[in-house]
Order: sequence, then structure tokens, then C-alpha cells
Amino acid sequence: MSFEKIIRIPNDRIAVLIGKSGKTKSQIENYCNVVLDIDGETGEVFIKSAGSVEKMQPFKAMEIVTAIGRGFSPHNALQLLKGDNTLHIIDLREFSGKSSSNIERIKGRIIGEGGKARRNMENLTGTYISVYGKTVSIIGDTTKLKLAVDAISSISTGSMHGSVYNKLEAANRRSKEEKMKLWEDQNVFY
Repeated sequence: MSFEKIIRIPNDRIAVLIGKSGKTKSQIENYCNVVLDIDGETGEVFIKSAGSVEKMQPFKAMEIVTAIGRGFSPHNALQLLKGDNTLHIIDLREFSGKSSSNIERIKGRIIGEGGKARRNMENLTGTYISVYGKTVSIIGDTTKLKLAVDAISSISTGSMHGSVYNKLEAANRRSKEEKMKLWEDQNVFY
């Protein structure tokens, strides 16, 4: 079985995808068992399968390349290889229309002063968040991803940061209580 796909990323992210002395490109190729052919002028990344089918993860390679193209560091993009982590991209034009000033305002609300709002959401949801261009991208497992998407959507539509953080904290408490209840309901015999 062979796999081939072309993904286009912004030209200013090509150097990040390649990495110092080609390190990032090599890591992706080794972990996902693919070959990356990168065109530095057009921003096109040609992903094709390489070697044994059992180790091949071309769809993860596509996600990692896309994540780097959406502003994630290679370290954070490689988190997509862990567990059930996946990438979700939100187009801010859904909230702002085509107005570039509205997009910038929403980006500012999501990032917060000195990056504080973004860090708070990352910490409360256990995800990685990148604000780049007209998008906000999130890496995390499916349950945490939904919390982060809801939080970003709320902030993008004008909700106060404090109320969004309170909702995230409440969701974390409920999750912990559910886990505790699972343990309490089990009959464990020694």
C-alpha cells in the first residue's frame, strides 16, 4: 500500500518544519515512516509512504506537518503521536466575518495580555493552543479538545474570561468526581 499527499503550509513555517540541520523533518520521517519532500518556494510538502506498512502513520505525519504550518513548535506538534491526541483548527472568520480588525481583536482576546489567557486555557484543558494567521489550532485528546474548543468559541463570541475559566474549572471538578465515583463503585477484594 502506498500513500501520497500534498499539503501546503505558509512559507515562513518551512524552516521550522525542516528544523536545524533537518532534525525536525527527520524526526517526522522516522516516527511516521514517511518521506517528506519540501518545496521551500511554494510551501508544498509532498508526503509519501516509506518502508513497512505496519509502522506507517501517514495521517499522523499530515497532522504534524499541518500543526507546524499552523504555528505549533515541532515539540508540541509531535505530541500528536501520543495517545489519542488530534489536531483541531478553528477558522476565526466564523466569528468575525472577513473584517481583519475583528480577527485581530478576537486573537488578542484568545492570547490575552502577555499570553496569559492562552496559557490559562492550555492549563485548564490540558491541551496545546496556537494562534496563527486567521486560525486557532488545538492539540489534545478528544475530551479535552472539546473543552478547549468550547472555551475558545465562548471567548471569540465575547464571553468574559473569568466565566470561561470557571466553566473549565467546573468541568475539571466533574471529571475528577466521575473518576472517583468509578473507583468507589468497584468491588475490590483482597
